[in-house]
Amino acid sequence: MEIATIGIDLSKTTFHVIGLNTRGEIVLRRKLSRKQLLLYTANRQPILIGMEACGGAHFLGRALRDQGHDVRLMPAQYVKPYVKTNKNDYLDAEAIAEAVQRPTMRFVPIKTDEQLDLQALHRVRDRWVARRTAVMNQMRGLLLERGVVIRKGPSYLMAQAQEILAGRSILFSARLCGLLRELKQEWDELDRRIERTNAELQHIAKQDDACRRLMEVPGVGPLVSTALVAAIGNGVTFRKGRDLSAWLGLVPRQHSTGGKPKLLGISKCGNEYLRRMFLHGARSVVMQIGRRPSAMSSWLTELTKRTHRNVAVVALANKMARIAWAILSNGTSYCTPVLKTV
Repeated sequence: MEIATIGIDLSKTTFHVIGLNTRGEIVLRRKLSRKQLLLYTANRQPILIGMEACGGAHFLGRALRDQGHDVRLMPAQYVKPYVKTNKNDYLDAEAIAEAVQRPTMRFVPIKTDEQLDLQALHRVRDRWVARRTAVMNQMRGLLLERGVVIRKGPSYLMAQAQEILAGRSILFSARLCGLLRELKQEWDELDRRIERTNAELQHIAKQDDACRRLMEVPGVGPLVSTALVAAIGNGVTFRKGRDLSAWLGLVPRQHSTGGKPKLLGISKCGNEYLRRMFLHGARSVVMQIGRRPSAMSSWLTELTKRTHRNVAVVALANKMARIAWAILSNGTSYCTPVLKTV
């Protein structure tokens, strides 16, 4: 039985496998456990194996790659068009086997353990930040029900909470003060966790050569650099910087027909967390226009004169992503553009 390509539909405990020969005919249809799958592939000659990029795919991909197979991960949305008629596990595996053979298919690089650890650190930190915001919003809501309106910003809420918990206000009951005290303790604990994570990310960024080179780019700090390295590694998956910007959703959507191009707002597709980090970094650079004269600040000044500030932030984030790709893919350092003088 000649098998040229295998498509695997992943799940937690069982894996549905479809094997195709060189003519694209189905010659294998099995349901295996994780152990059975690794035993089966260990006894076969190196073949092309396709899987969707999902939970557990990177671990299994590394295990199959260590056996000598050519393992390729694909985004699930690119596999969906190959599913025929109704959806089931075997049809999904067949679609994966067909999609992985396409020469124009886009693949996801298999991440290393270091990249997964770094990505996990960012995801846990992001959840803590969101939880801290939820705690602050709940405190604001409880105080608003008592007629206390607080300005935007955590510092104003912190000052008001300290005044209430110090017992200098008679507007609140003991029960509400107890709840506010619990929320304040949760807020403080989340602050400590986030600060520890930030310190760990700063340490990692200083130790990693790629992160150090990325942090030379204006607007790129430890958070952006470590998140980018965790997501794309050395960036060889993308052919050019614009491909990375498109993956981050920082380029316009296109809806063209009849030879008439029509560009819309930014697509906002791809990695939402990484796009948000780039936008925060770009916004910090835009806020400092004029403080340090440079070619980039001169370009931003001219751009903000003829467009909205938020548009300039997105344009700068796009430029930062392209520069970061060039640094990672070429192994070079950032060169500050020379400011032209009249």
